[in-house]
Amino acid sequence: MKRRNTESKTEILEALKSANAAMSHEMIQAEVNSQMDRATIYRVLNRFCDDGQVHKIVGDDGKQYFALCLNCMEKEGKHNHNHFHFRCLKCGKVECLENEITVPLPQGYVSESFNGLISGCCASCSKS
Repeated sequence: MKRRNTESKTEILEALKSANAAMSHEMIQAEVNSQMDRATIYRVLNRFCDDGQVHKIVGDDGKQYFALCLNCMEKEGKHNHNHFHFRCLKCGKVECLENEITVPLPQGYVSESFNGLISGCCASCSKS
């Protein structure tokens, strides 16, 4: 289904494109029009997730982060992003790790997707 392009969608998409990491709702709200309410931002982000443009990462801090799907694979019409994410405990940056991961499952189990998070210090913070 073709979706209508709105100013809200354009602003949120531009904020995600300009970020070098996944963004929380609060981070996105700080980047976009201050008149945009919380519900609109979440509605747009969830629609982007449904359309396969963005994927959601649930952090170990309980927050939801959203990242553009740049290297995600489309398989049989189903969106997959089988990679881990990393959250820096010092700077708070959440980023996708590029390597695709396969998880060995017991016989008879069939994986559709997974979302893994590793936390620690990113390369920038571990240098300082």
